[in-house]
Amino acid sequence: MKFLLRAALLATVCTAPALAQPAPAPAPIAAPGAVGMAAVVNGQVITTQDVAARAQLLALTMGIHPTPDLIARLAPQVTKQLIDQTLQQQEIDKLNINISDEEVENAISNIEKGNGMAPGGLQSKLEAAGVPYSTLLAQIRTSLGWQQVLHKVLGPGLQPTPGDLAAQKTALQASLGATQYHLAEIFIPVTDPSDEAPAETFANTVIAQLHKGAPFPIVAAQFSQAQTALAGGDEGFVQLSQLDPQVAATVKIMPIGAISNPIRVPGGFEIVQLIAKHDEGDALQTILDMRQAYGQYPQPISGGQLGPAQISFINAFMAKAQQAKSCAAVEALNASYGNVHPANPGPVNLATVTPPAFQQILANLPLNTLSRPLVEAAGVSVVMICNRTQEKAQLPPDDQIANMIVDRRVQLESEQMMDQLRHRSVILQSN
Repeated sequence: MKFLLRAALLATVCTAPALAQPAPAPAPIAAPGAVGMAAVVNGQVITTQDVAARAQLLALTMGIHPTPDLIARLAPQVTKQLIDQTLQQQEIDKLNINISDEEVENAISNIEKGNGMAPGGLQSKLEAAGVPYSTLLAQIRTSLGWQQVLHKVLGPGLQPTPGDLAAQKTALQASLGATQYHLAEIFIPVTDPSDEAPAETFANTVIAQLHKGAPFPIVAAQFSQAQTALAGGDEGFVQLSQLDPQVAATVKIMPIGAISNPIRVPGGFEIVQLIAKHDEGDALQTILDMRQAYGQYPQPISGGQLGPAQISFINAFMAKAQQAKSCAAVEALNASYGNVHPANPGPVNLATVTPPAFQQILANLPLNTLSRPLVEAAGVSVVMICNRTQEKAQLPPDDQIANMIVDRRVQLESEQMMDQLRHRSVILQSN
């Protein structure tokens, strides 16, 4: 189950709106050679060109034409984001944490597949808009590295004890029958009273573009400061009791599909989208018995581009896959490729599958019918639904409950560490 959801997140060709196209000829972000100092963080300079490139990336993501005036208006919030990411990168370097190119490429693959883009499509789109591809790569590398910092700092204490699991199960058991809300979030921090107005303006700019069709998961992945950012902001199904009171009050009256106004919470502003809701005790859950076959490329994708070796492998894999007419045949296919990943992920609760587009594929896939190929950076896979059953709501498996506890601890540690790093660092900003 755990592998299936991770693989789906990386590999599924999603049906979310494509990354919005800017106007054909974006304005230059700075005159040649016009590079100034935006901030200095512990002696490390953030240039005005760094800020402009990130602001232009933000504008491109949200479908806004990146005029010089817009770049100037986004600059204060973008500068603060770059300061935080510089602090994070300095801590990553201090702990000698290295993020491999393959990890970064997998994250890029996730963004591309989430927007229905071919491998390499994101790089082409950014470069056509005048945005350095390195800007996005650096951001993703820092985000991945920061997750490792948090896990390393928390150490063995990160993993929940049997007592922690029992307490969480008791809380979840008591919640059965309560309404569950499937939410996505974007968190914009406010680290100083002077940041309040710019952060709220920034949040309103984001919301306006989300209403115009900017894809929520992509905006969240790139610009949210919450722990859920790398999952496109997806919080999964939660109860109102698990939310900040201000967020809970807003979510309770939101229609499905709605995006909230900025909600002031401790530490910043929250933007939430209500994806779905159901009464946990009344709703029947769809449980899938399924099989998957995975073939690993002889060499992984390099630079986000499918090469002749991968294309040839995919064609050969799919030629064999088309002969699989039963779940037993899919298991045999997986075995013929070395059982790199288990053929049977165990019972899968359809409501917990992410991203939503992969959930939709599984919901609509007829029994004993092979899915289309799911292409990722390291290999290709297919899935088949063997059976669907309807069951009353039950507690999630222990590994999912443990992940809930871990995510909470990592988020809290992230907030505390960032506060400590800001207070003990020397940060200078130009006016």
